[in-house]
Amino acid sequence: MYSEDDIRRLTWQCRRGMLELDVLLVPFMQEAFADLPEEDQTRFVKLLECEDQDLFVWFMQRSEPENADIKRMIDIILERVQPG
Repeated sequence: MYSEDDIRRLTWQCRRGMLELDVLLVPFMQEAFADLPEEDQTRFVKLLECEDQDLFVWFMQRSEPENADIKRMIDIILERVQPG
């Protein structure tokens, strides 16, 4: 389980300096992270280790990550902002 300090640190890491990523990652962290199963929380932390340019391309659906865990988190976040 993640401590309050971990949550603050992760929320800070969601601020990427690229507006397109910030508007996806920050609200997801604030509104959905706590409700994720622990395995998906771990996947999200792994996602935050990726490079901004990779994240941008994946979120814009111009490419897919090779890593299945990262792909799962991209899909979860996109589904949240564009349901259906």
